[in-house]
Amino acid sequence: MPADPAPSPDTADLDTADLDTATPDLARAVDFQHAFARRRTPREVAVPGGFAVLDDRYPGSHDDNKLIAGPGPVPETPQEARDAAERLLRAADEVLAQREHRLVCVDDDRLGTALAPAFLAAGYEHETNLIMAFRGATPSGSVVAERLSPAELLPVLRRDWRHTLPQAPDEVIDGLARRVEGRLRGADAVGFWGVRAPGGEIAARADLYEHEGVAQIESLFTGADHRGEGHARALMTALLAQAAQAELIFLVADAADWPKDFYAGLGFEELGRTHAFLRT
Repeated sequence: MPADPAPSPDTADLDTADLDTATPDLARAVDFQHAFARRRTPREVAVPGGFAVLDDRYPGSHDDNKLIAGPGPVPETPQEARDAAERLLRAADEVLAQREHRLVCVDDDRLGTALAPAFLAAGYEHETNLIMAFRGATPSGSVVAERLSPAELLPVLRRDWRHTLPQAPDEVIDGLARRVEGRLRGADAVGFWGVRAPGGEIAARADLYEHEGVAQIESLFTGADHRGEGHARALMTALLAQAAQAELIFLVADAADWPKDFYAGLGFEELGRTHAFLRT
């Protein structure tokens, strides 16, 4: 695994202790995500108040080509907020100049809320995400989930992306599937897991990342032909049992979409909120 890049003066200032209202678990989850992004990316670029990750192999992948900002000082006046947003907007245009999208992730609720009006005025869409930690009883682990190799996972990803993007060229579908290979560098233990339908095909899948006592469940997805059959719940139960020794288990959910309620029913509780600004 390649070594993490040395922090630049800008990135060295990113200290989650700046979040006055952050809980230790929220700070730990944000740190985990930042470190995961740095370890997996082929190229990191310092930007004002944060850093950018770039992967020329997958230029259309938003998650592999984005700016990450915060935690950091929160602007005290509307003018300070506009100035801070303008710095990030300029950085996004410069760093992502060879991409057809602009994605800026602000991992601080107060900072993201302050910057939102300027990003909206610049034509960006705004998404609020919840960082949710598992606070429920550890499942028994009686559900059988299967660990998938990248070679086993790739055809499943191609199938799911083709259903989501039926008009996309084959090379786009293949790139969206293959980008998963980079995640193997993101943590000490990266597992791709699935549960099968009675016919043998993978019905639901998810990633489990584990590093230094923290576990993240990511990319939970149920195939279009198997929704409403309980496969996602079965897989989540198996992953929670698999990660039971972790000091913190967390995931990220869209604050405006129904899965957050599904996760709450499993025992996840909101730790805090982050913001994503996207222009395509």
